[in-house]
Amino acid sequence: MDETGPHEELLQRHKEEKKELQSQITKLKHSVSKGDKKGKKAVQEKITQLERELKEKHDAELKEAEGAPQKGAVTQVSDAVDNLSLETTEGEITSRNLEPKRMSKAQKRRNKKEEAARQRQEEIAQQEIQNESGARNVEFVKLRDMLKQRGQQIYEIPSDGNCLYNAVAHQINQGRSQADYKQLRQQAAKYMRDNADDFLPFLTTESGEPFTPSDFDKYCQDLEETTIWGGHLEIKALSHVLNQPILVVQSDGPVLTVGEGCHGDPVTVVYHRHAFGLGEHYNSVEPLQESTDS
Repeated sequence: MDETGPHEELLQRHKEEKKELQSQITKLKHSVSKGDKKGKKAVQEKITQLERELKEKHDAELKEAEGAPQKGAVTQVSDAVDNLSLETTEGEITSRNLEPKRMSKAQKRRNKKEEAARQRQEEIAQQEIQNESGARNVEFVKLRDMLKQRGQQIYEIPSDGNCLYNAVAHQINQGRSQADYKQLRQQAAKYMRDNADDFLPFLTTESGEPFTPSDFDKYCQDLEETTIWGGHLEIKALSHVLNQPILVVQSDGPVLTVGEGCHGDPVTVVYHRHAFGLGEHYNSVEPLQESTDS
């Protein structure tokens, strides 16, 4: 006779969920092109997250199951005997006490909630697959090909709000100069304060109102002291501070030159509009290495 208790059913469900996760992982891995290092890193982080979440879920369910003793056939028979009174006759012993308990409403609700969560994770994974094969990956391929024609390749910069300044620092540190993102932030903020008329007209509040002098002071302070993202105005300030033109390689247009009147060696940064699904990002460049561009 095949006895399948709640514990065995739980283990079987865990096994099926692990198989489903492996299927998701396979799809995620196949969604990234061979040379897309960032894509591979993002997918691996997602895989690690999915595996961790499933393990935590399974561990919690097993712990809950072990905390509530499960009734096997022998225990059920013992309970039935204990429930007999002196007046009970053989004919009055029914199978009612020997039948497995039906699933409670609470357990049904838990199962339904778990199934909804599993389906949600599948939808998220599928959406990420679409993202990887969508605008982000298309942009990466375009940028890679554009840089290859220039004899360059992407040098990855962490996406932490300091990406523009770290990309510029990487470029100028290849020469005799030495700088870090903090110094560049301070220098850019000082230049913008000293030349407010060149920047203030191009800044607006979230509601679309022009910046007041007070707004501009706060903007420069944030630029200097926080990890607020840098854009075109900050690139303009940096080009003047360094006296070097900054070339911005972008996938949807020609290379943009900021600071054409500057006379130093050009600095090249790469602008990603769709990086990481987190918004805009800047990388640096390095000489093309044919062996890594397969």
